[in-house]
Amino acid sequence: MTKDEESALIERVLAGDANAFEPLVLEHQTNVYRLALRLMGNEADAADAAQDAFVKAYTSLSSFRGDSRFSVWLYRLTNNVCIDALRRRRDTVPLETVDSEGEETELPLPDERWSPEILAERAEDIRAVRAAMAALPPDCREILALREIGALSYEELSSALGLELGTVRSRLSRARKRLADELMKSGNYTPAPHVKQQEGGARR
Repeated sequence: MTKDEESALIERVLAGDANAFEPLVLEHQTNVYRLALRLMGNEADAADAAQDAFVKAYTSLSSFRGDSRFSVWLYRLTNNVCIDALRRRRDTVPLETVDSEGEETELPLPDERWSPEILAERAEDIRAVRAAMAALPPDCREILALREIGALSYEELSSALGLELGTVRSRLSRARKRLADELMKSGNYTPAPHVKQQEGGARR
């Protein structure tokens, strides 16, 4: 589906034609689910998150400005839905409970991956990346979002953007370098040091 075709469908939805949203769902449902699965870690939660993402996309479609492809906006929205769901998942449980026979039994400790401290660190990282992404040129921002957030393959990127595979690879490489430069300027990224070689040849 081209960007113009997406724009026409969005205009119809905003004009009151709810049925025009279905082709957008069919076009993007596989990639939205795949992104949700990568973030949520299981099929049931991924399916719920994908459904929530499309519902939110429909109800907030008027906020889509059209300065990027609809898919980029949709993947970013899906990412936010998943992050919210993961925050809710970290709710703590009692260390002891009563089983079906009335015996007290100890439950596993909450998963520390969803502790407030870890989530705060992740939220800070997300804010830093978003700020760096916002500073990139539109073509860099678009291909990074489709690749890193949407998890599109090189072939899918080629199809979505109408570019040759070689152009996709070079543009993605350039976009990643620009993003790293922006993160370094803000102090949120330090490149790994290069292994220095001794004069006269490589180390053995």
